[in-house]
Amino acid sequence: MSAESTAGTRRGGKGRRRREREKRHRGWKVVAWTAAGIVVLGGTGAGFVYFKLNGNIESVDIDQALGTDRPEKADDGSENILVLGSDTRADGNQDLGGGSDDGTARSDTAMIVHVHEGHKKASVVSIPRDTLVDRPACTDADGGDHPAARGVMFNSAYATGGAACAVKTVESLSDLRMDHYLEVDFTGFRKLVDELGGVEVTTTEAIKDPDSHLDLPAGTHRLDGEQALGLVRTRHGVGDGSDLGRIQLQQAFVKALVRQVKEVGVFTSPKKLYDLADSATKAVTTDSGLGSVNSLMSFANGLKGVGPADLNMVTLPVVYDPANANRVLIDRTKVQQVWDALGNDRPIPATATEGTATGEAKDVVSAS
Repeated sequence: MSAESTAGTRRGGKGRRRREREKRHRGWKVVAWTAAGIVVLGGTGAGFVYFKLNGNIESVDIDQALGTDRPEKADDGSENILVLGSDTRADGNQDLGGGSDDGTARSDTAMIVHVHEGHKKASVVSIPRDTLVDRPACTDADGGDHPAARGVMFNSAYATGGAACAVKTVESLSDLRMDHYLEVDFTGFRKLVDELGGVEVTTTEAIKDPDSHLDLPAGTHRLDGEQALGLVRTRHGVGDGSDLGRIQLQQAFVKALVRQVKEVGVFTSPKKLYDLADSATKAVTTDSGLGSVNSLMSFANGLKGVGPADLNMVTLPVVYDPANANRVLIDRTKVQQVWDALGNDRPIPATATEGTATGEAKDVVSAS
């Protein structure tokens, strides 16, 4: 072989190795991106794929809408993310959520995700949608002003002023800065679970709810996207039919989802890897700080060490409203333990939910 041919072979070998390293690097970015389930997003980061995924992401400028009258950012490396599951009836969601496409939307699921310093553990606080709160005056992302309201359901904040009003309400309740915002819709959630190959959970008793099209006997099940959506939305199939029982299901499912994302073999198929990233980026709306693939990858990379065992999940301490059994009220004494723990980057104490309706809610699903 000539020296010129040998040199060409060497150059070709180096080029192949470099391309292989780049492919592995991009692949790891996607794995990191999916590593923490719903609250973690990412992408492949090159060429057409990058721009395609970047174009999937919708974002809202929360900072612009809320201005400077907000709690201070934590200076200890911890972060708070408000995660909402919305039941907008647009874009096919009406078939999944019921009702009609009337242009309205509600925050069907709400969680404050507190990522502790070091990003090795996270505390998650679910807020029942039926909680009566005092909603502050707020400005939505389009500049519309909405007056304050007293004694209204928590999910009315999102219905009234969208993401900005939901964030404003949570910050008013907690006096904690929400560093990021992430919203997942019905259709995107269902597709993401299907792309993952389903998620495995175990039910300790039968769950049957015609309204959410769910019929599960006791035992272990691998849920597809539609079944998973039915599980996290059912409220009549478990407990007393309140939102508290549904939240228990949601928390168990999130842990199962995180575990499934960590176990899925995305390297075995380039198409599977792309489909996961494509579905996930279409599923979410973020604050502008997370509104690009690069930002999401950076954020996700900091959360890849958080696994199911590292999630401490609680529900906001509430009591039933004596005037309306379908509503709950915040237990002011107990809830301060939650806000103090998050504000000081400490674990939420078990005493925060003892003796409340929250503490009495029954677990009927676990991550298998």
